[in-house]
Amino acid sequence: MQKKPTFFSNNPLSLLLLVVMAALLLSACADGQKDDTDIWSETKLYSEATAKLNDADFAKCGKYFEKLEARFPFGPYSQQAQINAAYCYWKAQEQAQALVAIDRFIKLHQGSPNLDYGYYLKGLITFNDDLGWLGKFTGQDLSERDPQAAKDAFESFKVVVERFPNSKYAPDALDRMRYIVNSLAEADVIVARYYYQRGAYLASANRAQLVIRDYDRAPAVEEALYILYKSYEKLGMVELSNDTARVFKLNFPDSPMLETGQRVIKERKWWQFWNK
Repeated sequence: MQKKPTFFSNNPLSLLLLVVMAALLLSACADGQKDDTDIWSETKLYSEATAKLNDADFAKCGKYFEKLEARFPFGPYSQQAQINAAYCYWKAQEQAQALVAIDRFIKLHQGSPNLDYGYYLKGLITFNDDLGWLGKFTGQDLSERDPQAAKDAFESFKVVVERFPNSKYAPDALDRMRYIVNSLAEADVIVARYYYQRGAYLASANRAQLVIRDYDRAPAVEEALYILYKSYEKLGMVELSNDTARVFKLNFPDSPMLETGQRVIKERKWWQFWNK
């Protein structure tokens, strides 16, 4: 009687298929394993997330609060979980996840009593004032970084100041707005200076005019006027150069810049605005 062949005989291809299928099965089982938090109650999950927050384990507390909001979206801790998740991710330097969390909170809870803090936190996340060790070592400030991020932060702080003028976060938001404006002005002055140093005098004049027009009260206006004066001089526009010099002397009578070409930076660093 002829013996029926089995599927997994001595065929090497069949044996290989068996190994692959076994590996896939083990992988699927591993991926399907539940972590301890899956059996936690809402109160337990909130308690553990809060403990991680208090212990400054920001990466873990962000994940816990995110799980809490996802599993119990209509629970009593849902709103706070969204805010706390955003805060934890921000402190863990996970900016993208922090923005997702706080944007979701703002979108879903426009009537929340914590909405002022939501916008304030979004400003902090976008502001991203942690320059890291390299930024601190080199003395880099916001004026040398992405101006779009600064503008986005400004808009969030502006909401706090305009919509919630009595909020406890409004004074700090206003200080940060002032700093951002000054930093954006400094960024444009850096560009104007770059153009001037490379002999692109028309470009340097145009950028200096932009600073004077858009940031008329910023400390950088002093250098912008100087660059405009020197650019006109290099372009042979004598009358405009002389007029700009007169405006400079009128607005900055004690400045040595016309003689030295160097501006004395008196503006405080960013952290000095809120370390009173």
